[in-house]
Amino acid sequence: MNETIKTILKRRSIRRFTDVKIDKEDLKLITECAIHAPSAMGSDYWHFTIIDDDDLINELIRVMQVILDKPSYTMYHPKALIIPSTRCDYRFGKDDNACALENIFIAATSLGIGSVWINQLNGIEDDHLRAYYDKLMIPEDHVVYGIAALGYPDEIPNTKERKGTYKYFGCTSQQKVDTFL
Repeated sequence: MNETIKTILKRRSIRRFTDVKIDKEDLKLITECAIHAPSAMGSDYWHFTIIDDDDLINELIRVMQVILDKPSYTMYHPKALIIPSTRCDYRFGKDDNACALENIFIAATSLGIGSVWINQLNGIEDDHLRAYYDKLMIPEDHVVYGIAALGYPDEIPNTKERKGTYKYFGCTSQQKVDTFL
């Protein structure tokens, strides 16, 4: 099995991080992987905001605590955030951002960095949140569908068996020949 497949199969959401900062070059590399995710018709309307400043992260946590009416909300105390955003009027923005986030999670896992998808802000319009986005220079005409919270794992991820089903419909070469004779 190749390394890419191994990384995909071992990726798990991490909800407890150490206090160790993530190297700036690793954050840039992870974001470069996000930029190489598929986007509908190659539109690339996205914008990525990288935050590794504890004060800015904690400010977002405080904004989310108020918006969600959950004073104990912590976003799992990440050491970094990558916030993809895209134009509000772009119909495939949510899809493109989901692809970018998946690339972020896989790239982070490959570097030994834990990640978790923060999606509580999806579809929320709030003046305090917009003021925070403005501070980060997230374009005024952009929306955030999800955030990647990152840090070095301070837990052993659950390795439970993943659920899902699939059916394979295929045929052998002999069947193909028989079909066309």
